Amino acid sequence: MEKKWKHENRIFETLWEAEMWADSIANEMVGKLYETYVTPDHKVAYVLAFNLASDPDIHVTTEKITGEGSSLYKVTMK
Repeated sequence: MEKKWKHENRIFETLWEAEMWADSIANEMVGKLYETYVTPDHKVAYVLAFNLASDPDIHVTTEKITGEGSSLYKVTMK
């Protein structure tokens, strides 16, 4: 099965903005448009993982990728 990724470089100032953004991404992931979402914004990754994990039929994994002075956060739905 081919993995479908989505990578965005947006960083939000508030958790509320990140929550609004992550909610739309969660809907796309549940709709099977993407299996993995990568973001530099820890707030988006946090909210996205929490929203996806609230469904007992979805297994969520997270990973922090660090390199060259910055971090990326990966949320994968299985």
